[in-house]
Amino acid sequence: MVTAGVTQLHPFLATWPHPSEPGSSRLAPAARTIPEEGGRRSGLARSRAPPLGGRPSSAPPRLAALTDTERSGLQPQPGPQQPPRPAPFLEGRAALGGGTGTWGRPRQIIVDDDDSKIWSLYDAGPRNIRCPLIFLPPVSGTADVFFRQILALTGWGYRVIALQYPVYWDHLEFCDGFRKLLDHLQLDKVHLFGASLGGFLAQKFAEYTHKSPRVHSLILCNSFSDTSIFNQTWTASSFWLMPSFMLKKIVLGNFSSGPVDPMMADAIDFMVDRLESLGQSELASRLTLNCQNSYVEPHKIRDIPVTIMDVFDQSALSTEAKEEMYKLYPNARRAHLKTGGNFPYLCRSAEVNLYVQIHLLQFHGTKYAAIDPSMVSAEELEVQKGSLGISQEEQ
Repeated sequence: MVTAGVTQLHPFLATWPHPSEPGSSRLAPAARTIPEEGGRRSGLARSRAPPLGGRPSSAPPRLAALTDTERSGLQPQPGPQQPPRPAPFLEGRAALGGGTGTWGRPRQIIVDDDDSKIWSLYDAGPRNIRCPLIFLPPVSGTADVFFRQILALTGWGYRVIALQYPVYWDHLEFCDGFRKLLDHLQLDKVHLFGASLGGFLAQKFAEYTHKSPRVHSLILCNSFSDTSIFNQTWTASSFWLMPSFMLKKIVLGNFSSGPVDPMMADAIDFMVDRLESLGQSELASRLTLNCQNSYVEPHKIRDIPVTIMDVFDQSALSTEAKEEMYKLYPNARRAHLKTGGNFPYLCRSAEVNLYVQIHLLQFHGTKYAAIDPSMVSAEELEVQKGSLGISQEEQ
């Protein structure tokens, strides 16, 4: 057992770029018009899908082809040091979503009149999929905290988009900006995976668009439905005044501090590094969204398929908050993880990826499938079409 904290980077962290370093994913000024890509590009090697629940490799696909010189750049060096720069094999590679930048610089899009509101995203997988799975990060996260899901799911034929949202100060403003982003990406409907605050915003967006639905299904990981559970609604309006170090202290107070296993310690260290990359306005706006008085109206999204994913060990959510989610979505599928803490998508990625596949399986063979049809067997399609016919007859 090891104690979580800001320790030197563990091996799996060295395979991903760090936003605090030059040439990484710190948001840079972006042009309003992002040039379209000239052809199909992807920063991920695609392979034939293993059986459902197959355990993906935890290393990026190109790792095996590195030279000794390149490989040495990925290993943490002994003694005090700054986090390593992005590995040589990441530099100069095309960005996952096309546009400008590299693996360390996600695609950046402006959809609002305010040029300072820049959406950053990784868009990977087959572009012919028109109903992809979109990941929304927690308060402390950036788009690349879902790198294990990007690597695994795109290798199995899914189209995945991981987002980092700009500074928004209320839920209505966020929902309007997200709708404009989907319009820009020409996506009529999407599946949403939201972690903590990301899950709450996913529910609010589904509620916001309930008259003209844009959300086809929801996966809510360690999420909540009412901001009053944090008992911070009275301070939400003052977060914009607080300095960055105080905001980070508020967020870090919800991180596990006791003995945890090595993978969970790695995940916490990684999220602390992501937290350090966020500016004062980004943190203040996210905490404001997380704590300002608001709740989900379930009757507006009762027809949306939902999977609730949570953990049995210590996390930032209380048992009462989890029970409230179960009451809100009585027909939702439940995906329980024995351990995983606040960040199961990092430290228990194989289990999370399996649950995501099971959730998306119900849409195979329909126009809302998030997977390339060529990656699905004919037998599986027949079974899925049969189950769809039975459910339609029952309705």
